[in-house]
Amino acid sequence: MDIAELHPWDVTYKEAIRIQERLRDQVVKRSVQGKIKYVVGLDASYAKGSRTVWAGAVLLDFPSLEKREEQWSQKEVSFPYIPGLLSFREIPALIEVLRRISLEPDLIFCDGQGIAHPRGIGLAAHLGVLAGRPTIGCAKSRLVGEFDPVGEVKGAYAYLRYRDRVVGAVVRTRSKVRPIFVSPGYHVAIDDCVRLVLETCTRYRIPEPTRQANILVNSIRRKYS
Repeated sequence: MDIAELHPWDVTYKEAIRIQERLRDQVVKRSVQGKIKYVVGLDASYAKGSRTVWAGAVLLDFPSLEKREEQWSQKEVSFPYIPGLLSFREIPALIEVLRRISLEPDLIFCDGQGIAHPRGIGLAAHLGVLAGRPTIGCAKSRLVGEFDPVGEVKGAYAYLRYRDRVVGAVVRTRSKVRPIFVSPGYHVAIDDCVRLVLETCTRYRIPEPTRQANILVNSIRRKYS
């Protein structure tokens, strides 16, 4: 798939901030258009004390969630771990695996934030701008925002608010299990994000696309690190 090269990745902290501020105006939030046939999940894994990242992409049929393809890559990272700037550490490797996928995904699930981010452009939103594809951020923890209590049953959710606007939702994907933090990345409305996350959660807390990507990258890391 085609992914735009809109900026360099080997940048300073201040340059990374400026890039985010420039790209955030390109983040589009609207209802998903057309039929979704394929979804892809992305994740990355690191060896402890290493600068090596393993990135993985798993493509699934939708709505059956049957696995169709998987790809992985290994890359050395130079950008340090800085909360809010994860894109500059992981997206280069994620782009590499996305380009190897032979089928075109209609929707991308990312293990990270979308617009629920201090500058409104987390990893999922940033990647969506580059790929020009609908993306959803699915994070295990909150980066920004406040929310009301979430009901205990699967399907319950509360909107996540930051600086007087709704930036995502806190979604209970399994009854009486900790919720996840869902936010639009690119070209997806918040309510669509909630619906699609619940439709891709089976018996587990994490949506199946990113769960499968997580299994892939961790198995590859253990094999080669």
